[in-house]
Amino acid sequence: MQSIHALREQLVQHKFDQKELEELRKDDRKGVQALLNRYERQLEKERTLVTMHDDMWQFEQDLREKGYQFICGVDEVGRGPLAGPVTACACILPLDFKLLGLTDSKKLAKAKREEFANSIKEQSLAYHISSVSALEIDQINILEATKKAMQAAINGLELPVDYLLLDAITLPIPIGQMSLIKGDSKSLSIAASSVLAKVWRDDYMERLAESYPEYGFNDHAGYGTVKHLTAIEQHGVTKEHRRSFKPVMEKAAGLLYINDR
Repeated sequence: MQSIHALREQLVQHKFDQKELEELRKDDRKGVQALLNRYERQLEKERTLVTMHDDMWQFEQDLREKGYQFICGVDEVGRGPLAGPVTACACILPLDFKLLGLTDSKKLAKAKREEFANSIKEQSLAYHISSVSALEIDQINILEATKKAMQAAINGLELPVDYLLLDAITLPIPIGQMSLIKGDSKSLSIAASSVLAKVWRDDYMERLAESYPEYGFNDHAGYGTVKHLTAIEQHGVTKEHRRSFKPVMEKAAGLLYINDR
Protein backbone atom coordinates (compact mmCIF):
# COMPACT_ATOMS: atom_id res chain seq x y z
CA MET A 1 0.00 0.00 0.00
CA GLN A 2 1.42 3.35 -1.03
CA SER A 3 2.01 6.04 1.54
CA ILE A 4 -0.16 9.16 1.49
CA HIS A 5 2.95 11.22 0.76
CA ALA A 6 3.72 9.11 -2.33
CA LEU A 7 0.14 9.36 -3.51
CA ARG A 8 0.21 13.12 -3.06
CA GLU A 9 3.28 13.40 -5.28
CA GLN A 10 1.70 11.23 -7.97
CA LEU A 11 -1.55 13.20 -7.92
CA VAL A 12 0.36 16.46 -8.24
CA GLN A 13 2.02 15.05 -11.36
CA HIS A 14 -1.30 13.69 -12.73
CA LYS A 15 0.13 10.17 -12.90
CA PHE A 16 -3.17 8.33 -12.31
CA ASP A 17 -5.61 7.28 -15.03
CA GLN A 18 -9.36 6.98 -14.45
CA LYS A 19 -9.18 3.29 -13.49
CA GLU A 20 -6.47 3.96 -10.91
CA LEU A 21 -8.49 6.82 -9.45
CA GLU A 22 -11.48 4.49 -9.07
CA GLU A 23 -9.30 2.11 -7.10
CA LEU A 24 -8.08 4.91 -4.86
CA ARG A 25 -11.67 5.84 -4.06
CA LYS A 26 -11.96 2.44 -2.40
CA ASP A 27 -9.08 3.30 -0.04
CA ASP A 28 -10.72 4.00 3.33
CA ARG A 29 -7.88 6.13 4.69
CA LYS A 30 -9.16 9.64 5.46
CA GLY A 31 -5.93 11.18 4.21
CA VAL A 32 -6.31 9.49 0.82
CA GLN A 33 -9.92 10.62 0.48
CA ALA A 34 -8.93 14.18 1.36
CA LEU A 35 -6.23 14.07 -1.32
CA LEU A 36 -8.71 12.77 -3.90
CA ASN A 37 -11.23 15.49 -3.05
CA ARG A 38 -8.58 18.20 -3.49
CA TYR A 39 -7.41 16.57 -6.72
CA GLU A 40 -10.93 16.43 -8.15
CA ARG A 41 -11.55 20.08 -7.24
CA GLN A 42 -8.32 20.99 -9.02
CA LEU A 43 -9.37 19.01 -12.10
CA GLU A 44 -12.72 20.79 -12.13
CA LYS A 45 -10.98 24.16 -11.88
CA GLU A 46 -8.72 23.24 -14.78
CA ARG A 47 -11.70 22.11 -16.87
CA THR A 48 -13.39 25.45 -16.18
CA LEU A 49 -10.26 27.34 -17.23
CA VAL A 50 -9.95 25.28 -20.42
CA THR A 51 -13.58 26.03 -21.28
CA MET A 52 -13.05 29.76 -20.63
CA HIS A 53 -9.87 29.68 -22.74
CA ASP A 54 -11.67 27.99 -25.64
CA ASP A 55 -14.59 30.43 -25.43
CA MET A 56 -12.22 33.42 -25.47
CA TRP A 57 -10.44 32.02 -28.54
CA GLN A 58 -13.62 31.75 -30.59
CA PHE A 59 -13.52 35.17 -32.26
CA GLU A 60 -9.96 34.54 -33.43
CA GLN A 61 -10.83 31.05 -34.65
CA ASP A 62 -13.84 32.32 -36.62
CA LEU A 63 -11.73 35.03 -38.24
CA ARG A 64 -9.01 32.55 -39.21
CA GLU A 65 -11.63 30.37 -40.87
CA LYS A 66 -12.51 33.43 -42.96
CA GLY A 67 -8.91 33.70 -44.12
CA TYR A 68 -7.45 36.31 -41.78
CA GLN A 69 -3.91 35.51 -40.69
CA PHE A 70 -2.61 38.28 -38.43
CA ILE A 71 -5.48 39.04 -36.06
CA CYS A 72 -4.53 41.76 -33.61
CA GLY A 73 -6.08 42.40 -30.22
CA VAL A 74 -5.91 45.99 -29.01
CA ASP A 75 -6.70 47.38 -25.57
CA GLU A 76 -5.84 50.36 -23.39
CA VAL A 77 -5.44 51.16 -19.73
CA GLY A 78 -5.45 54.49 -17.99
CA ARG A 79 -8.42 56.36 -19.44
CA GLY A 80 -9.83 57.18 -16.01
CA PRO A 81 -6.85 58.27 -13.86
CA LEU A 82 -6.13 61.89 -13.00
CA ALA A 83 -2.40 61.47 -13.68
CA GLY A 84 -0.07 59.56 -15.93
CA PRO A 85 -0.36 58.48 -19.55
CA VAL A 86 -3.02 56.48 -21.33
CA THR A 87 -1.34 53.30 -22.56
CA ALA A 88 -2.34 50.94 -25.35
CA CYS A 89 -1.03 47.61 -26.55
CA ALA A 90 -1.51 45.75 -29.82
CA CYS A 91 -0.81 42.01 -29.75
CA ILE A 92 -0.90 39.19 -32.30
CA LEU A 93 -1.05 35.68 -30.85
CA PRO A 94 -0.08 32.41 -32.57
CA LEU A 95 -2.54 29.64 -33.46
CA ASP A 96 -1.23 27.41 -30.68
CA PHE A 97 -1.34 30.10 -27.97
CA LYS A 98 -2.31 28.75 -24.57
CA LEU A 99 -2.43 30.52 -21.23
CA LEU A 100 -5.10 29.16 -18.90
CA GLY A 101 -6.64 31.82 -16.70
CA LEU A 102 -5.89 34.76 -18.99
CA THR A 103 -8.65 37.37 -18.80
CA ASP A 104 -9.24 41.07 -18.22
CA SER A 105 -6.11 42.42 -16.51
CA LYS A 106 -8.21 44.14 -13.82
CA LYS A 107 -9.41 40.73 -12.63
CA LEU A 108 -5.87 39.42 -12.11
CA ALA A 109 -3.64 39.94 -9.10
CA LYS A 110 -0.47 41.94 -9.70
CA ALA A 111 1.83 38.91 -9.44
CA LYS A 112 -0.35 36.91 -11.84
CA ARG A 113 -0.44 39.81 -14.34
CA GLU A 114 3.33 40.02 -14.32
CA GLU A 115 3.66 36.25 -14.74
CA PHE A 116 1.17 36.29 -17.61
CA ALA A 117 2.88 39.29 -19.23
CA ASN A 118 6.14 37.35 -19.47
CA SER A 119 4.36 34.35 -20.98
CA ILE A 120 2.47 36.52 -23.49
CA LYS A 121 5.69 38.18 -24.61
CA GLU A 122 7.34 34.78 -25.07
CA GLN A 123 4.45 33.30 -27.04
CA SER A 124 3.19 36.25 -29.08
CA LEU A 125 4.02 36.66 -32.77
CA ALA A 126 4.28 40.42 -32.24
CA TYR A 127 3.30 43.07 -29.73
CA HIS A 128 3.84 46.79 -29.27
CA ILE A 129 3.01 49.21 -26.45
CA SER A 130 2.45 52.94 -26.90
CA SER A 131 1.48 55.77 -24.55
CA VAL A 132 0.14 59.31 -24.83
CA SER A 133 1.19 61.73 -22.08
CA ALA A 134 -0.99 63.73 -19.72
CA LEU A 135 0.03 66.91 -21.54
CA GLU A 136 -1.24 65.61 -24.86
CA ILE A 137 -4.39 64.22 -23.23
CA ASP A 138 -5.14 67.78 -22.11
CA GLN A 139 -4.54 69.05 -25.64
CA ILE A 140 -6.64 66.56 -27.64
CA ASN A 141 -8.96 64.97 -24.99
CA ILE A 142 -8.84 61.47 -23.52
CA LEU A 143 -10.83 59.72 -26.27
CA GLU A 144 -8.60 61.04 -29.04
CA ALA A 145 -5.51 60.30 -26.96
CA THR A 146 -6.72 56.72 -26.47
CA LYS A 147 -7.22 56.28 -30.22
CA LYS A 148 -3.80 57.81 -30.91
CA ALA A 149 -2.10 55.40 -28.48
CA MET A 150 -3.91 52.43 -30.03
CA GLN A 151 -3.01 53.41 -33.59
CA ALA A 152 0.61 53.96 -32.60
CA ALA A 153 0.68 50.50 -31.00
CA ILE A 154 -0.71 48.94 -34.18
CA ASN A 155 1.73 50.84 -36.37
CA GLY A 156 4.61 49.69 -34.19
CA LEU A 157 3.99 46.00 -34.89
CA GLU A 158 6.51 44.12 -37.01
CA LEU A 159 3.76 42.14 -38.77
CA PRO A 160 1.06 43.41 -41.17
CA VAL A 161 -2.27 43.36 -39.33
CA ASP A 162 -5.24 42.19 -41.38
CA TYR A 163 -7.95 42.34 -38.70
CA LEU A 164 -8.45 44.10 -35.36
CA LEU A 165 -10.30 42.99 -32.25
CA LEU A 166 -10.95 46.06 -30.08
CA ASP A 167 -12.35 46.63 -26.62
CA ALA A 168 -15.45 48.84 -27.00
CA ILE A 169 -13.96 51.29 -29.50
CA THR A 170 -13.53 51.74 -33.25
CA LEU A 171 -10.55 53.29 -34.98
CA PRO A 172 -10.55 55.48 -38.11
CA ILE A 173 -8.10 53.29 -40.01
CA PRO A 174 -8.58 51.11 -43.13
CA ILE A 175 -8.29 47.75 -41.38
CA GLY A 176 -11.19 45.37 -40.76
CA GLN A 177 -12.20 45.53 -37.12
CA MET A 178 -14.67 44.32 -34.53
CA SER A 179 -15.55 46.25 -31.37
CA LEU A 180 -16.46 44.02 -28.43
CA ILE A 181 -18.07 45.30 -25.25
CA LYS A 182 -15.94 44.00 -22.36
CA GLY A 183 -13.68 42.57 -25.04
CA ASP A 184 -10.89 41.85 -22.56
CA SER A 185 -13.15 39.17 -21.05
CA LYS A 186 -14.26 37.80 -24.43
CA SER A 187 -11.11 37.63 -26.57
CA LEU A 188 -7.70 36.22 -25.67
CA SER A 189 -5.98 38.68 -28.01
CA ILE A 190 -7.62 41.66 -26.32
CA ALA A 191 -6.98 40.18 -22.86
CA ALA A 192 -3.30 39.71 -23.71
CA SER A 193 -3.06 43.34 -24.82
CA SER A 194 -4.83 44.43 -21.64
CA VAL A 195 -2.30 42.61 -19.46
CA LEU A 196 0.75 43.95 -21.31
CA ALA A 197 -0.57 47.52 -21.26
CA LYS A 198 -1.44 47.43 -17.57
CA VAL A 199 1.88 45.94 -16.48
CA TRP A 200 3.74 48.58 -18.50
CA ARG A 201 1.67 51.45 -17.12
CA ASP A 202 1.82 50.20 -13.52
CA ASP A 203 5.61 50.03 -13.81
CA TYR A 204 5.63 53.58 -15.17
CA MET A 205 3.55 54.85 -12.25
CA GLU A 206 5.78 53.06 -9.75
CA ARG A 207 8.82 54.77 -11.24
CA LEU A 208 6.93 58.06 -11.11
CA ALA A 209 6.36 57.53 -7.40
CA GLU A 210 10.12 57.69 -6.88
CA SER A 211 10.16 61.23 -8.31
CA TYR A 212 6.95 62.32 -6.59
CA PRO A 213 6.75 60.23 -3.38
CA GLU A 214 4.20 62.52 -1.74
CA TYR A 215 1.49 61.58 -4.26
CA GLY A 216 1.49 57.81 -3.74
CA PHE A 217 1.38 56.93 -7.44
CA ASN A 218 2.62 53.43 -6.62
CA ASP A 219 -0.55 52.85 -4.55
CA HIS A 220 -3.29 54.23 -6.81
CA ALA A 221 -1.62 54.48 -10.27
CA GLY A 222 -2.99 58.00 -10.70
CA TYR A 223 -6.65 57.26 -9.99
CA GLY A 224 -8.72 59.72 -7.98
CA THR A 225 -8.45 58.20 -4.53
CA VAL A 226 -8.85 60.26 -1.36
CA LYS A 227 -5.09 60.00 -0.78
CA HIS A 228 -4.36 61.31 -4.27
CA LEU A 229 -6.84 64.19 -4.11
CA THR A 230 -5.51 65.21 -0.71
CA ALA A 231 -1.96 65.21 -2.09
CA ILE A 232 -3.02 67.50 -4.94
CA GLU A 233 -4.54 69.93 -2.43
CA GLN A 234 -1.38 69.89 -0.34
CA HIS A 235 1.32 69.82 -3.01
CA GLY A 236 -0.25 71.08 -6.22
CA VAL A 237 -0.33 69.39 -9.61
CA THR A 238 2.62 67.98 -11.51
CA LYS A 239 3.38 67.75 -15.21
CA GLU A 240 1.98 64.22 -15.00
CA HIS A 241 -1.47 65.44 -13.95
CA ARG A 242 -4.31 65.81 -16.44
CA ARG A 243 -5.24 69.41 -15.84
CA SER A 244 -8.31 69.18 -18.08
CA PHE A 245 -9.87 66.60 -15.75
CA LYS A 246 -12.44 68.23 -13.47
CA PRO A 247 -11.21 66.80 -10.11
CA VAL A 248 -7.69 68.08 -10.84
CA MET A 249 -8.97 71.52 -11.79
CA GLU A 250 -11.15 71.69 -8.69
CA LYS A 251 -8.49 70.51 -6.24
CA ALA A 252 -5.79 72.69 -7.77
CA ALA A 253 -7.96 75.83 -7.83
CA GLY A 254 -6.43 78.61 -5.77
CA LEU A 255 -3.08 76.89 -5.21
CA LEU A 256 -0.16 79.26 -5.17
CA TYR A 257 2.25 76.93 -6.97
CA ILE A 258 2.43 74.07 -9.40
CA ASN A 259 4.70 71.12 -8.57
CA ASP A 260 6.36 70.62 -11.95
CA ARG A 261 9.76 69.36 -10.92
